[in-house]
Amino acid sequence: MADNELGAFLRAGREALTPAEAGLPEGDRRRTPGLRRSELAVLAGVSVEYLIRLEQGRDRRPSAEVLMALADALRMTAEERVHMMRLSKVASGAVCEGVNGPPRQVRPSVRALLDRLDATPAFVRNGLDDVLAASPGFERWARPLGLFDAPEPNLARYVFTDPRARDAYPDWDAVADRHVRVLRTAVALGDPFAAALAAELEEADADFAHRFRFDRALPSGFGDERWYRSGGGELRLTFEDLELPGGDGLRLVVHLPADRATERALAEEDAAAPAR
Repeated sequence: MADNELGAFLRAGREALTPAEAGLPEGDRRRTPGLRRSELAVLAGVSVEYLIRLEQGRDRRPSAEVLMALADALRMTAEERVHMMRLSKVASGAVCEGVNGPPRQVRPSVRALLDRLDATPAFVRNGLDDVLAASPGFERWARPLGLFDAPEPNLARYVFTDPRARDAYPDWDAVADRHVRVLRTAVALGDPFAAALAAELEEADADFAHRFRFDRALPSGFGDERWYRSGGGELRLTFEDLELPGGDGLRLVVHLPADRATERALAEEDAAAPAR
């Protein structure tokens, strides 16, 4: 895995921002659509030489003021700014790698919440994309499609190594991008267990390897998904990916029906389910 995640993140942000988006004239023809280093340096108030050192990983201790100036110049979102600051701590050696393994314990109160959600598809995941607990509604959809066949179900592994995943998700490409980004974020923050899983998937699937190498976007905290139903038909849902309090990085992902047909289908499946 790369050991210059901060530099790569800054370079990716520069190359993704057009001069027009940064408030600059287009000027002459460019080999790439993004900003030149000289343009970003002017916008952020740093030297070109210093920006080169940052992007190449030769300077790993930029000040918070420099990082915020770069964030402003690159039009970063709040989530991107937080991620950049975390990467800067990893780059400077201020973050120690975990040795106790990824978090897998879900509080009883969170499990009770999942039970209360009932027909609503929802689950708790960690930074490795392990599914640690799920609502009855999510289990009813995912179990027939094979996600829970593994003793420790993992969405990234399922999406890229189980052929049933392409049947489960009509928009498989978008789903695949999302789960690559989840795992890549954990790897970038120095998680050795995420790095081991990513290495496993890179060897197992060339599509994962390509996406993991070139896609440096952050995973969206909300969006839309379509799911196939094992009994036929399709579910259209919106999701929210919410961080749970506790400091262990666990997240609650809740899916809500995006149309009346999906709302009816979920209610019918819930009514037909055996009493718990």
